Amino acid sequence: MPKNNKLKSILIIGSGPIVIGQACEFDYSGSQALRSLREDGIETILINSNPATIMTDPVMADHVYLLPLTTKSLVKILKEHPQIDAVLPTMGGQTALNLCIEADEKGIWKDFDVEIIGVDIDAINITEDREKFRELMLKIGIGMAPQATATSFLQGKEIAQQFGFPLVIRASYTLGGAGASIVYKPEDFDRQLSHGLEISPIHEVMIDKALMGWKEYELELLRDKNDNVVIICTIENMDPMGIHTGDSITVAPAMTLSDTTFQRMRDMAIHMMRSIGDFAGGCNVQFAVSPDEKEDIIAIEINPRVSRSSALASKATGYPIAKIASKLAIGYTLDELDNQITKSTSALFEPTLDYVIVKIPRWNFDKFEGSDRTLGLQMKSVGEVMGIGRSFQEALHKATQSLEIKRNGLGADGKGYTNYDTIIEKLTNASWDRVFTIYDAIQMGIPLSRIHDITKIDMWFLKQFEELDALEKEISNFKIDTLSRDLLLEAKQKGFADRQIAHMLDCLESDVYNKRDELRVNRVYKLVDTCAAEFVAQTPYFYSTFESDMQLANGERFAQNESKVSDKKKVIVLGSGPNRIGQGIEFDYCCVHGVLAAAECGYETIMINCNPETVSTDFDTADKLYFEPVFWEHIYDIIRHEKPEGVIVQLGGQTALKLAEKLDRYGVKIIGTSYKALDLAEDRGSFSRLLQENNIPYPEFDVAETAEEALAVADRLDFPILVRPSYVLGGQGMKIVINKDELEETVVDLLRKIPNNKLLLDHYLDGAIEAEADAICDGENVYIIGIMEHIEPCGIHSGDSNATLPPFNLGDLVLQQIKDHTHKIALALNTVGLINIQFAIKDDKVYIIEANPRASRTVPFIAKAYGEPYVNYATKVMLGEKKVTDFDFKPKLDGYAIKQPVFSFNKFPNVNKALGPEMKSTGESILFIDSLKDDAFYELYARRKMYLSK
Repeated sequence: MPKNNKLKSILIIGSGPIVIGQACEFDYSGSQALRSLREDGIETILINSNPATIMTDPVMADHVYLLPLTTKSLVKILKEHPQIDAVLPTMGGQTALNLCIEADEKGIWKDFDVEIIGVDIDAINITEDREKFRELMLKIGIGMAPQATATSFLQGKEIAQQFGFPLVIRASYTLGGAGASIVYKPEDFDRQLSHGLEISPIHEVMIDKALMGWKEYELELLRDKNDNVVIICTIENMDPMGIHTGDSITVAPAMTLSDTTFQRMRDMAIHMMRSIGDFAGGCNVQFAVSPDEKEDIIAIEINPRVSRSSALASKATGYPIAKIASKLAIGYTLDELDNQITKSTSALFEPTLDYVIVKIPRWNFDKFEGSDRTLGLQMKSVGEVMGIGRSFQEALHKATQSLEIKRNGLGADGKGYTNYDTIIEKLTNASWDRVFTIYDAIQMGIPLSRIHDITKIDMWFLKQFEELDALEKEISNFKIDTLSRDLLLEAKQKGFADRQIAHMLDCLESDVYNKRDELRVNRVYKLVDTCAAEFVAQTPYFYSTFESDMQLANGERFAQNESKVSDKKKVIVLGSGPNRIGQGIEFDYCCVHGVLAAAECGYETIMINCNPETVSTDFDTADKLYFEPVFWEHIYDIIRHEKPEGVIVQLGGQTALKLAEKLDRYGVKIIGTSYKALDLAEDRGSFSRLLQENNIPYPEFDVAETAEEALAVADRLDFPILVRPSYVLGGQGMKIVINKDELEETVVDLLRKIPNNKLLLDHYLDGAIEAEADAICDGENVYIIGIMEHIEPCGIHSGDSNATLPPFNLGDLVLQQIKDHTHKIALALNTVGLINIQFAIKDDKVYIIEANPRASRTVPFIAKAYGEPYVNYATKVMLGEKKVTDFDFKPKLDGYAIKQPVFSFNKFPNVNKALGPEMKSTGESILFIDSLKDDAFYELYARRKMYLSK
């Protein structure tokens, strides 16, 4: 039992829909906390409005409330559960904290006799109120940048006059750096000041003297009620001050700190944590360090809660911060808890890393035409990846290979910039691809001193890039037959992919792979064990690397592989990689359920993923976790090592699906729907023939590979025409065009961005209603798990539409057609597992827009709305363990569930907010209504045509 025996029932507040600045790191933290509290026999009640996450699944909490995050919802829950003893608000990011503070101010916690645990409200108020925080820091002797608070426009102008430029403006009580900006010129100041004052809920800004070029660090701390403190992780930002930490490339452990400065920073962090309040839990502290020999340290901020970096620090060290933080919140002390990885050491031991991690953010600027792509104090990234390696270079390469932006790592792929002016401009105005541009600059011969002057990135990092460039140049002098084993091994140890080496040697990727095999330059797998191999780890959490062979006494050579292969039947689940618009946390939900279902069927489960924010990469979700890029070479090596029965690709979105063709070619069994069927659904010509054979209507269409062909097609099809590339996700590049000029411009632009792509041209059914169906099929039987009708008309991407379950406006004739078409298509595609089909309805006739024989974005939503574990059922069908007829389906839903998309347009003020066939939403929430007379439904229905853009 927990040390505080009074706590029997705890309310956890989630973070709501995914937005830029607050993504699934907090769902990961919340999921950890729920599991941690349940281990102690505590009843858990959760409020969160996000249907896409595993956190709101019935398996996670005793009671899940999918309600809007408002004090009204809190009161409803507290009335229904008078037994609630405490609320834990630190797991749901700024959203949960703000709601907790609002409820506290309204006296709600007092009225229901609920204790706030894991945080001190006074501590939040001190850290959020920048003036109070500054006063406290100066009082305890911690350095701060010159700064002052302004609550009016006039005050702000006076402060600017006093400090001089450049200045930083930060809005109080906002998330992800909203309202923050760096101002270099007086003429930009008025606009930025007004914006900051407006966006702050208390209309207050802090104006700082900008510490441009200083180095930035983050420390993750935990403290218990006895005032024991451990520092879990020190993270260094490769990008200097001026770029939001969520948009920075970060490295752990810190690489360029002297030991004395590191010790000073540790002492300051602990001193700060102790001074802001008396609470047990997690804390994140950020510092700036001067880039000279003095290494002056200045405090930036402290967050007395689990932060965005906590998920990263947890995955980087193997120390589950949120899990331990929730134990501390209920009264345990660190010395009473076990290290979760070794099971034999104490949680009071600070983790030690014998590897390096590199986090790189993932942006989606392509979704926001005309957006300002420069990085600054406002966070703009939608996801992140993490690479683990034995060196910074290896980890950096793995992270760049994980991004899924059609790059194979740093350089060596013919895609770099070669224009001097472009490179200088891109170095000066940091954007999403600066990490690649640095490499391009070095390749061009721009001196490191010049790159350092422009970017202020520490010389140590730049020299690492320079070494990679020197190695690339050296290897390029050889051919595949003349390359030595030592040079090949060095390239692999520095993280170069086979594809990159093939580019240097002008040969095929498979040639490099075979050469590696022949010379025995093979991957070995190492444990993430929190203790640099001082103690035995009980948790199979692996990353790959390359080691030089050791020679044994008997002359045999070997490299130690810590991943022992069992003789159990195994299945690999491919994860969905970094979050992005069009492929978010829904697929992580599906992967987690797939792993749990396979385990129930007696399989050893193996997860491959590189996203540090999610539950699928938790070390105890699958039997074995490989924290590796979802990138062909890494996956194939794991498959050869583990020899699974097969690989599940249906649950990881387009990321996993794109690998199906190669898996099939290399004779790896794809579990569930075959590659042939997956490809048939993507190939528009073959798919349309299949529809014709089954008498299923579809909009007239044709295929074009050039602008010339597209114009010829337009003569046969009537405008408007929907243009889209094949094999893309989230409607990437889709446009509706209404004349030949628009068509030509769109086609030329698309083929420039996605060369050699087949473009599909459909006659667009103007004014049609759109609907979609998700189903499970075992090859013989089909069960439709849900039919959803979109409130917006056809032409707005399904991910951006408000959608109702069940449909609200479709007659029996239309519904019957949808059911018939779904059955026919699922069987004709030989679907084994999940399938999603989208329909356009015009004049009571149902046309097929597309079919995806895989888990779709809407499956978690339908599962939550109906209270049924559909992914669990579908996985058992894929594995051949069950037929659809073996399940007793009992969906429960009174009234309607509405899926409401959430947008992060506030991060891109100058962008056209009109919606169309390309998806732009970052998350979604669920709204339950009893009837269509509900005001919320009326409001949505009235606005439905407002956003449609041609």
